[in-house]
Amino acid sequence: MASEPLAVYPIAAAQRGHSAWPSVLRDYWELTKPEINFLIAVATAAAFCVGCGQPIARFPWVLLALTVFGTILVASGAATLNQLIEREFDAQMRRTARRPVAAGRIEPVYALVFGMGLAVAGSISLALAVRPAASLLAVLTFVTYLFLYTPLKRRTALCTLVGAFPGAMPVLIGYVAAAGKLNSPAWVLYAILFLWQFPHFMAIAWMYREDYARAGYRILPRGQQKVRFMGWQSLLPALALVCVTVAPLALRHASGVSTVGTVMLSLNFLYFAARLTFVQSNAAARRLLLASVIYLPTVFALKVLTRF
Repeated sequence: MASEPLAVYPIAAAQRGHSAWPSVLRDYWELTKPEINFLIAVATAAAFCVGCGQPIARFPWVLLALTVFGTILVASGAATLNQLIEREFDAQMRRTARRPVAAGRIEPVYALVFGMGLAVAGSISLALAVRPAASLLAVLTFVTYLFLYTPLKRRTALCTLVGAFPGAMPVLIGYVAAAGKLNSPAWVLYAILFLWQFPHFMAIAWMYREDYARAGYRILPRGQQKVRFMGWQSLLPALALVCVTVAPLALRHASGVSTVGTVMLSLNFLYFAARLTFVQSNAAARRLLLASVIYLPTVFALKVLTRF
């Protein structure tokens, strides 16, 4: 009995006793991909702060919390349904084989109900408590991520380009929630998050290229083209990111301190992207991945701090 996978739903948990509940909750928490949600929360909150014209004494903290909460709910629902759709392929990859649905710890029907419940709750909360425009952007992100990007991962290596559009949407959700419109600062933030995704995901794709190929994913092209493809997808967006981070100063939307700081961070990010491009090793990919995880929250934090 102890070696059987845990059936994750309330009746089974009750039959197995209270000791089953911690693992049940951990599995559902894992379904939401909390490590990704952290970056989504940072991007959404930072964009809200940049878009808000109120001084810190009158800052709408409750609206910020509702915006981040609703966005995270929709993102968690999308992450859950993504794992449901890809469960058979996740089971073939060492990196993802222990995910709750792929490993059989959560029944597909319960993952479906959980994912849809999160997405609907998040969309409604954004529409009623924040702004309908924020909810509309969240729904658009949800639909394009699940029904465009997800199936393309098994068809073409251009899936990263397609996925970068909904992937950068949290900054637009946060900005429109605060400002009620999208203007040039919002699109600069969108460009930063859009371009950041390419080196970030190329680092992951290179580290787990054999895993992806085993499961039939086309994150990288087949044959020798994958080396060149990985290089261009890493280097060119990182180079463009340096140019984009200068734009706020030229548009008079950022201070010199903010611009210098983001440019320095972008140059550091470019260095690690270039290193992966020319060295093509798993060690270089790990360093680029780490640099990407540090880069994004730091850049957004710098923009928030200089905003006040």
